[in-house]
Amino acid sequence: MESNLQSHCLEINIEEVHKVVPPPHSTTFQKLKNRLKETFFPDDPLRQFKGQPLKRKWILGAQYVFPILQWGPNYSLKLFKSDIVSGLTIASLAIPQGISYAKLANLPPIVGLYSSFVPPLVYAALGSSRDLAVGPVSIASLILGSMLRQEVSPTKDPVLFLQLAFSSTFFAGFVQASLGILRLGFIIDFLSKATLIGFMAGAAIIVSLQQLKALLGITHFTKQMGLVPVLSSVFHNTDEWSWQTIVMGFCFLVVLLVARHVSMKKPNLFWVSAGAPLACVIVSTILVFAFKAQNHGISIIGKLQEGLNPPSWDMLHFHGSHLGLVMKTGLVTGIISLTEGIAVGRTFAALKGYKVDGNKEMMAIGFMNIVGSSTSCYVTTGAFSRSAVNHNAGAKTATSNVIMAVTVMVTLLFLMPLFQYTPNVVLGAIIVTAVVGLIDLPAAYQIWKIDKFDFIVLLCAFLGVIFISVQQGLAIAVGISIFKILLQVTRPKTVMLGNIPGTNIYRNLHHYKDGMKVPGFLILSIEAPINFANITYLNERILRWVEEYEAEDAEEDRKKHSTLRFVVLDLSAVSAIDTSGVSIFSDLKKALEKKGLELALVNPVGEVMEKLQRWDEGRDILRPDSIFLTVGEAVASLSSAIKCQPSNQAYMD
Repeated sequence: MESNLQSHCLEINIEEVHKVVPPPHSTTFQKLKNRLKETFFPDDPLRQFKGQPLKRKWILGAQYVFPILQWGPNYSLKLFKSDIVSGLTIASLAIPQGISYAKLANLPPIVGLYSSFVPPLVYAALGSSRDLAVGPVSIASLILGSMLRQEVSPTKDPVLFLQLAFSSTFFAGFVQASLGILRLGFIIDFLSKATLIGFMAGAAIIVSLQQLKALLGITHFTKQMGLVPVLSSVFHNTDEWSWQTIVMGFCFLVVLLVARHVSMKKPNLFWVSAGAPLACVIVSTILVFAFKAQNHGISIIGKLQEGLNPPSWDMLHFHGSHLGLVMKTGLVTGIISLTEGIAVGRTFAALKGYKVDGNKEMMAIGFMNIVGSSTSCYVTTGAFSRSAVNHNAGAKTATSNVIMAVTVMVTLLFLMPLFQYTPNVVLGAIIVTAVVGLIDLPAAYQIWKIDKFDFIVLLCAFLGVIFISVQQGLAIAVGISIFKILLQVTRPKTVMLGNIPGTNIYRNLHHYKDGMKVPGFLILSIEAPINFANITYLNERILRWVEEYEAEDAEEDRKKHSTLRFVVLDLSAVSAIDTSGVSIFSDLKKALEKKGLELALVNPVGEVMEKLQRWDEGRDILRPDSIFLTVGEAVASLSSAIKCQPSNQAYMD
């Protein structure tokens, strides 16, 4: 009889049970080194220096800091022909946009052209993108102007306002360059796609509403940015509306929107939307000059200063009562413009199949703004509209930025008097046309389909920008995004696993309807790291799973006692655990033993296994019969123990 019992148990244990082994030993220094490397150097930028002679290392180092040294020696006339076409094309867009965006930031129009001259030259030497066209952008201009105007009036104290704008640009560049040097680019990832889409759409509407002042010819306009104050100002000043301004603005706005639509439908006609703003500026200037329209209610830019960028390092303010405002403005505009610039650069790099180094881009954009702040420029970055034109025009290298800068230089030196009679209404129409593209309805609809919580984040960003303010709307959206992350950390997902019939595979029973529970087993998968923030929830949730299983089991079988014997935790998805997290298993084991249940663990990964070993010195948790490599092996081994125990008991009786 004893031999029959042994053969029976052998048949059940015929499946081999693999041993769960701990990870290879590594010192604390090695672990810290690996963690820091994966956190700050995931791209391993130093790998190209390995095995290279000293001279080659110096060359590679110089090329890393100045990417122009990498592609410059191989530059050819063929590449130059493509770059000069794209450079002249984006210059035709950059000149009117530069003037328009400077006015949006409440700065003199000439500052917008200054910002389209020096920064592109700096980026051409330091940037790694071939398609990025740098210069002022609408969102950063709006944020800069609105934040500074909260404390300083650009009309009553224009010199101080200009000083604060340059100082904010310096701080923006400092933040951007620091993120690149310290390799902290992951910080900008807190601006999720949903946040950015909602923020950009809201900002685009606010920017467009602000242009009603120019499009309607209103003189007394609100300084607030919200939807309600702007519309209230528009309809409370109907007596200031100028029909001449409205007609001119409507006509040029239609022309610009049609040109944009044509280029979107037929990308090979990119030059239509690229040249339309400059063409509108030229035509409107001629009309105003010919008919003396400035005497009939149409406001004009006025005389602009000639010459190249004057130095402005003596205008930078690093002390005084406005230092906090300058630092806050620099931080917000720096993060927003950096996020936009890197996103645009990566988008076009993916289209052409080359790689953009995010940390290099941060340093390039940062140093570009630091240099710009000392040469009468305000915050600049890679603009999507100009970069799209640059890409479609066939740009091959960053030389297109140099061509654009040279064209702007010629304009600053010789052509500034021609813009004296340019009407403000055309600049408003140019801004509206540029920001319309920031409203991405298809992307918003896709987010709605994929993740409703992300769509709520999008709506909060959108509504916050429109009804409160640009910076507070952004802060609300970022706060909700962080709250979502905290929810995922503190409320990790646990699912019940069942066996797929005919296989040794165990999957989520809610997902796979043909999956079957294993009698006597509650198999749960924890799908998140375990840490101090979620151990209480996990403990309560697992015990609730047990109670629900026992109640359901008893109801189905109409028995007083449940058949549940084992609780199996699949830890395959638990990538990390802390010192608080390891205690959950001993607490669970004690709670389950009071119910007459046993706890088994499946596939703890390296770090988890190592910390469990150090915690469980008495081998109470990590016994050979309670830790397994797969769920299938756990079920097979524990099932054999169940079947053998009654036989043993009968034999003894």
